[in-house]
This record gives sequence, structure tokens and C-alpha cells, in this order.
Amino acid sequence: MTPPSGGGRNAPDRAGTAHAATSYALDRPGNLLGALALAVTDRSFGSFAGAGAVSDTAAVALSALFHFLDRPTIDHLRRVLGLTSSGTVRLVDRLEAAGLVARGEAEDGRATAVVLTPSGRRVAGRVSAARAETLERALAVLTPEQRSAFEELMSLVLAGLVRGPGAVRWICRLCDMGACGWHEGGCPVRQAAVAKAGA
Repeated sequence: MTPPSGGGRNAPDRAGTAHAATSYALDRPGNLLGALALAVTDRSFGSFAGAGAVSDTAAVALSALFHFLDRPTIDHLRRVLGLTSSGTVRLVDRLEAAGLVARGEAEDGRATAVVLTPSGRRVAGRVSAARAETLERALAVLTPEQRSAFEELMSLVLAGLVRGPGAVRWICRLCDMGACGWHEGGCPVRQAAVAKAGA
């Protein structure tokens, strides 16, 4: 079968030169993981607009504030989301203008904290519910036994993706902490992060 024109691993780029060979040879499981991650992300983000979030990034911020961030400073929120300082300020401005968050005084009195308003809590709850529905639909094709095996494999992959202390754009920024067992110490990401911090 002839590959599509313009495609293929060694197809010339727009400048007419061959793409440099990568150091990783992607196999089928890796390619399937990439496709799965993209499909789930697309469907999750697509559901957030219907939940009333003003943008995908706003949905992530609202979810983090809803599930685990307790009056974070703007800098703390920046690290969780992986945004620049100015980008985080603009995001908080938009959320505040929409009536979804309010600024307040942080515990030390030297910084600004961000908190959900009652309206923000309602939207964040809808974002969380939309995400849960999307993920449950994705897993509905699995039997209970397959789902258990998949959980074990996902835990291993997630633990392997954890970076060291000080990392930004947290893996758990959209997570429901109750669902993953965070508070009971059952979250594979938390376990790996604690291990890296103590190394």
C-alpha cells in the first residue's frame, strides 16, 4: 500500500529536507496511548463549555479550586496550572469578571488569595460532573476485570510521569481527589511525588 503523499516518517518537510530521525521508535501501544489521551482530552474539554466554563483553562482552574486548592495565592495557582504570572492574573481577572472567583487576602497577608464564589462552585461542580461522565463513557466498554487491570496499568504509567519537587502544570490539576484516594494515600501520583521528594 502506498503511503499518503506528504506523510510518513521520512517525508520531506516544507523546506524540502528529511525529518531527523528521533531517538524513540514509537510502537503500537505508545501510539494508542497518544490517541487515547487526545480523544479523552478533546471530549473532556468539549464538555466543559456546556458546563458554563469560560474557557478550557478556566475549567481546569475552577476544578482545582473546587477539589483541592484552599485559598491559593495567585502564584500557587500559576504553578498548578503551568501558566505565566501575567497569564494567571489575566485568567483570574476573567473569572472574577464572570463572578466565578473573588480575590481575598492570603493567610500571610502579603499576597492575594483566590476563592470560588457560590456561582463559581456551581460551575466547578458542573465541570467536575461533565468530566466524570466523559470518563465513565470512555471506560464503559471494559468489563469489571478489564477495568481493574487497566487501573493498575494506568497507575504505573502515571507514577512514571511524576516529576520532582517544584514541577509546574500538575498532573492532578483536573482530578477528583475523592475518586483517586488522595486523602487516604492511595493516589499513585501522590505516592510517586512523595518518594521523589524524599529521594
